[in-house]
Amino acid sequence: MRYKIFLTIYAVFYIVAGCNHFISTVGYYAIMPKWLPAHGFLIYLSGLIEIMLGALLLFSRTRKLASLLIILMLIAFLPAHIYMIQIAPFMLGKILVTPFIAWIRLPFQLLFIGWAWYYFRNPGKQ
Repeated sequence: MRYKIFLTIYAVFYIVAGCNHFISTVGYYAIMPKWLPAHGFLIYLSGLIEIMLGALLLFSRTRKLASLLIILMLIAFLPAHIYMIQIAPFMLGKILVTPFIAWIRLPFQLLFIGWAWYYFRNPGKQ
């Protein structure tokens, strides 16, 4: 029962986060490292990928693959998190991102990677 509840929370988290790329696109420009090309394309692409991977988590047949791809995606997002640390403090919409807030995001990335790893190791559990 807990497995299913936490799986649903994790999947919905990615679906909502992915939708946010389309709703709050401007905010993502602020955290994109300048050396990355095609910021708009990457923002929309990463949002679409998050939505798809969140949905794929919900099915036992695709859960293992989705979990592995989420781990790789989160590793790919690390440059944006490091960039946030470098440019903090800065405004993200109406939110002041302090150096502390920017730094605290890194352990959360590890938590999310660990969460995905759990579903990678236990894909068929109901």
